[in-house]
Amino acid sequence: MNMSEQKPAIGFVSLGCAKALVDSEQVMTELRREGYEIVDDYKQADLIIINTCAFINEAIEESLLAIKEALLENGKVIVMGCLGKRKVTILEQFPLVLGIVGPNDTKAVLQLVHQHLSPPRHAVATSLPKQGIKLTPSHYAYLKISEGCNHQCTYCIIPELRGPLVSRSIGNILDEAETLVNAGVKELLIIAQDTSAYGSDLKFKTDFWKGRPLKTNLLDLAKTLGEFGIWIRLHYLYPYPNVDELIPLMAEGKILPYLDVPLQHANARILELMRRPAHTEKMLERISKWREQCPNLTIRSTFIVGFPGETDQEFEELLRFLENAQLDRVGCFKYSQVKGAKANELPDYIPEDVKEQRLEALMTLQADISEEKMQKKIGKTIEVLVDEVTEDQMIGRSEGDAPEVDGNVFIEGSFQLLPGDFVKVKITDADAYDLWGKL
Repeated sequence: MNMSEQKPAIGFVSLGCAKALVDSEQVMTELRREGYEIVDDYKQADLIIINTCAFINEAIEESLLAIKEALLENGKVIVMGCLGKRKVTILEQFPLVLGIVGPNDTKAVLQLVHQHLSPPRHAVATSLPKQGIKLTPSHYAYLKISEGCNHQCTYCIIPELRGPLVSRSIGNILDEAETLVNAGVKELLIIAQDTSAYGSDLKFKTDFWKGRPLKTNLLDLAKTLGEFGIWIRLHYLYPYPNVDELIPLMAEGKILPYLDVPLQHANARILELMRRPAHTEKMLERISKWREQCPNLTIRSTFIVGFPGETDQEFEELLRFLENAQLDRVGCFKYSQVKGAKANELPDYIPEDVKEQRLEALMTLQADISEEKMQKKIGKTIEVLVDEVTEDQMIGRSEGDAPEVDGNVFIEGSFQLLPGDFVKVKITDADAYDLWGKL
């Protein structure tokens, strides 16, 4: 190869959820493998790839804005991801995009890139790590175990965008996990649209990894991942009965005592309209049993307020549920119509100001609950994974804190420690979201 030959350069913008981030990592890894440069400047790039989101209207608007900006700054744009399923929406505004691809289709993205920007004629071996390109810090990584979803929640269009559930083989997942651990990853965040449904499409068949027979189900996967001796954090668990089987693993320290279970509401009628499980009393019983088995369990959930037809009484029922459930971490969203969702057809749309009031009331209540629970940690010594080291403090996370969505632990002083180190920290202060402490 002529050393003066310049590698073709591609800019990349990744929007949306952690599942989309994994898609971006896969595409970028293959591009690097073929000899393309990945750059973070529109002007330096020969073309731009935008990985889009279409989950809610705000995400669609953000994606369209990113496409517009890339066209203005560069002019050559390929669109991939969930909004790629809505080609007409994109082409109506941006007929000059080079091409549009849906989510989880690395091969199609590469084919489009090849059409408009040929790979180097003599691709040289690049310094590509075995685990590929990761967009997270080197000490944690997202591990996607399945694609798509079989549920028909009326507010959601994910099955339309990402298709039905398709689980990866358990051996394939464990191979990737081992590669990441060998590369120095200290925390694996297990993700899917519905993590607890893992393997159901494969009828939980027996597979083999290193000669060991393993069922293609979440329990066997979690048990085996727990053997790597790092933090294993489970996200996006639908409240199936099989979630109960994971609690003993958490109590034994095999995987993190952390459950991310999006419940969405507490009123049976609203849950039925959403097409979600509608057993509030049973859910409270389960939460109580989970905590009996694993007292240090952190439970995160998300809720939707202002769903069509939600009455004041039904919203009050949701608040009472939160008071009784005493969840540790809660996210809340105002209901938002998204094109194609079945809930759009429901009557009694809630005014925006009412949705805003309900959101504020819920988050105020939950902040009080969270702060009271966090205050109980003062004086205790906990294990913290260091994320960042500055001149005067370290910032890390406890077992109860997932990156991006939960809180941090701020540690006084300057230390000879690095991101990815585990430290014992004595907690000295707390608010509703964060902890402060010292070594």
